[in-house]
Amino acid sequence: MEFLNNILKPVTQPMSQEDIIHSYIQDFESSKTRKDMLTGERYYKNENDINHRKLYKYVDGSKVEDTERPNNKLSHSFAKLLVDEKVNYLLGKSPIIAADDETFQIKLIEILDDEFDDTIQEIGIESSNKGIAWLQPYIDEEGNLKFEKHDSEKIIPVWKESSHKTLEAIIRVYYVETYEGKERKDIKKVEYWTKDDVTYYTYFNGSMVPDVEAPGEGEPIGHFKVNNGAEYKGWGRVPFIPFKNNTRELNDLTYFKSLIDDYDKNTSDTSNTLDDIARFIYILKNYSGTDLGEFLNDLKLYKAIKVDSDGGVDKLSPDIEIEAVEKHLDRIKKDVYIFGQGVDMDTDKFGNSPSGIALQFLYSALDLKCDQMERKFKNAFKSIFWFIAEYFKINNQGTHDPKTAKVTFVRSMIINETDTITNIRNSKGIVSDKTLIEHHPYVSDVDEEENRKKEERMNQLEPPLEFGNSSSGSEVDEE
Repeated sequence: MEFLNNILKPVTQPMSQEDIIHSYIQDFESSKTRKDMLTGERYYKNENDINHRKLYKYVDGSKVEDTERPNNKLSHSFAKLLVDEKVNYLLGKSPIIAADDETFQIKLIEILDDEFDDTIQEIGIESSNKGIAWLQPYIDEEGNLKFEKHDSEKIIPVWKESSHKTLEAIIRVYYVETYEGKERKDIKKVEYWTKDDVTYYTYFNGSMVPDVEAPGEGEPIGHFKVNNGAEYKGWGRVPFIPFKNNTRELNDLTYFKSLIDDYDKNTSDTSNTLDDIARFIYILKNYSGTDLGEFLNDLKLYKAIKVDSDGGVDKLSPDIEIEAVEKHLDRIKKDVYIFGQGVDMDTDKFGNSPSGIALQFLYSALDLKCDQMERKFKNAFKSIFWFIAEYFKINNQGTHDPKTAKVTFVRSMIINETDTITNIRNSKGIVSDKTLIEHHPYVSDVDEEENRKKEERMNQLEPPLEFGNSSSGSEVDEE
């Protein structure tokens, strides 16, 4: 009886790590989160839903696609306009990197160079389109610290808590192109990153198995090599840095996609109607011809047709309520800028030369949107500083406290130069000269400007040279 009970007892085996990772991948690939990421990327490329619209008609009671009617597909790139505006406003200028330790600051600036500035702009676009962007710090074969941006739809975060503060692990999913003979195949690859190591997997016959051809040969392996490649070591932290677009990790398109779709639909429908105007419906009264083909041929060749004495021709054409359409489109366009929190430069409320206060009001919504991104990006930079400090520690290049470093983003707002210069002049003696120079619209490099000012003062203190009246040298007697 005991033997039978053991047989009948339900067997519940714990899930293996491969099973858990595969489950995460399945859930993510079918999730709304990933779908929204891809939609945000599509709309940034102006691949709006209108491009896939089909028109239908009924033939013998069956619904079929109508390929004869005009089907214009006018796609408007509002998404790219608003995203580029935000990213260039917040990240268009190089962020200012500072640290209490001057040596650490110099090292930070060397690593976070112009190439890194370009990467941060790409991160800003990725985060805006997909709600979150991912940056991976790594040490290359030459021992240099590098940063790589990954596509967000290929990264699956495993968070320690529901507030998404700390990473437990990262699952990266991607495809590599291989050939079996002359047949091309895309092989699905998986990387599982923890704070100590990374494990590589591949899909074979629909199942995820350890990748014996990858580093580690299917076993966990450290993040980078040390001791001249003799061994591997881990960072002690998952080497992926999240750059969140906002607290909810939602993309910008979430708030105005339906408005863009409506704008695309109505402009496309109006264009279709305009095309239809040229396709009149003719009403014939007492036509003297024999058939409709003859009527159309006479109309095309002679611009005239034959009718009986009491006959005639009328035509029907679609009507367009131009004023109503324009009012609706203007309303939708205005809403796109309101809910997309952009700067509507079409407004005529502020005149041709708006004051500084008017410009601040014009940029207020964009500032609010950028405030969220800036706060999240500053948190991400704290992680960047940590990895850089850890890199120097690993390579015995000094110990630095990453908490002493900070980043300042310089926003690129259009200003009224006259108002700004007047305010700077009026602030003379109230704040430091350096602060005034920093805010002057003609100054791009504060340190360089201060050096120029110093040179000017030195030149003013030196007495001018008097040519032809030198007190040195021998005199020559004239004869």
